[in-house]
Amino acid sequence: MPDGEKRKRDQPVPQDAEVPQDPEESDSARRRRRAQFLRELHEAKALRDRVQPRRARAARMRQAMRMRTFRW
Repeated sequence: MPDGEKRKRDQPVPQDAEVPQDPEESDSARRRRRAQFLRELHEAKALRDRVQPRRARAARMRQAMRMRTFRW
């Protein structure tokens, strides 16, 4: 990995970068960021399932077994 990429990755991200003063705006901004994060997470999981079909199938089988053995 080139040093430039490592330095860029290791730099701290400012926590107050997008925090406006209006509480309603910050709430909507938080919801927007959360929706974006969940979209990217879903996309990453779908990509992982496509590139690792055996692991994805095993995970589906484990989930099915958990659902079959779940007691109400």
